[in-house]
Amino acid sequence: MSVQNNTGLIPASFVLNGIPGLEDMHVWISFPFCSMYAVAMVGNCGLLYLIFFEDSLHRPMYYFLAMLSLTDLVMCSSTIPKALCIFWFHLKEIGFDDCLVQMFFIHTFTGMESGVLMLMALDRYVAICYPLRYSTILTNPIIAKIGFATFLRGMLLIIPFTFLTKRLPYCRGNIINHTYCDHMSVAKLSCGNVKVNAIYGLMVALLIGGFDILCITVSYTMILRAVVSLSSADARQKAFSTCTAHICAIVFSYSPAFFSFFSHRFGGHTIPPSVHIIMANIYLLLPPTMNPVVYGVKTKQIRDCVIRILSGSKDSKTRSI
Repeated sequence: MSVQNNTGLIPASFVLNGIPGLEDMHVWISFPFCSMYAVAMVGNCGLLYLIFFEDSLHRPMYYFLAMLSLTDLVMCSSTIPKALCIFWFHLKEIGFDDCLVQMFFIHTFTGMESGVLMLMALDRYVAICYPLRYSTILTNPIIAKIGFATFLRGMLLIIPFTFLTKRLPYCRGNIINHTYCDHMSVAKLSCGNVKVNAIYGLMVALLIGGFDILCITVSYTMILRAVVSLSSADARQKAFSTCTAHICAIVFSYSPAFFSFFSHRFGGHTIPPSVHIIMANIYLLLPPTMNPVVYGVKTKQIRDCVIRILSGSKDSKTRSI
């Protein structure tokens, strides 16, 4: 069979092998995964409910938070249900096209996550440096446009991944040592030249991650300069407090991403593959789990809405008794 006839070298399906070396612990590993996924679903759906129905939360900051919650829901739902099926029921098979679809959603919405965090940094910059023009700069149409542009950026940059992966001939088996279809994990099964895939993947990471980190850094540099120039200590503390939740979200999102990025390139032979795979899953699961918790605890308006809803439900139960 010639290599040029790629249709004959495309497998009907792949086998996701889970976490190699820890197969006996799959059931135990599934419990924290399942718990974090449940918290992520409840927390982010709760945030979306509050932002949609509470008039006091109809402000730019919370619209960006709603974008982040939607992104988190799609991001973790693209991987964790399949991972739990692998851990619990040994349902490891995934169709070739289904694998490409999963890969598209994962990479598109991880890029969207980074982009929304960048937009939230710009939101904090405008709110602190230009408070009197905040509502006129970040109008609803502007928020919708930049949110859509962020999604479009990720989608257009990730679409070539699917074509680059589909063009490859696969003759090194169909077993993927992972819990989901990662771009390079799939490409490594090919007996063709994957250099283009590797270069394009690195280029996309730099275009999305590098640009977003640069914008976040510049935004917080300008915020820091503006806050330090305030004469009142209370005003400085209040300004910094509005950024606390966002800084936590940045840490939760970028820390596992940086670990995965640098460990693959500089510690590939010393760090076990199981650690790489667990960190890759934490990268997709930790931000959706922690973001609603952090924003619920650190943001007074959200906290007050939750308390009011809970106290209202208790009052209604008391009256019914």
